[in-house]
Amino acid sequence: HGRISQLAFLGQITTRAGVYLPGDIDTAGTSFDSIPNGWAAVSAIPQAGLLQIIAFVGALELAVMKDVTGEGEFVGDFRNGALDFGWDTF
Repeated sequence: HGRISQLAFLGQITTRAGVYLPGDIDTAGTSFDSIPNGWAAVSAIPQAGLLQIIAFVGALELAVMKDVTGEGEFVGDFRNGALDFGWDTF
């Protein structure tokens, strides 16, 4: 949750500073800079885009974010033995 909060904060700061992705967010010609800040952006994003975001997060939750090996040290530990930078030895 911390990383997601950090990304959300940086997204807010970046867009409020006037920095936007170039181009359009959809094929109808809606540009990224026409999307407002904050919660108002949720209603301005095309419905197909929101459905894609929800489907992607759902696919991650159901298929990817799993403790496959049973080695999780805590709830939400999805390393599955793949990432060990040796920090636990400190």
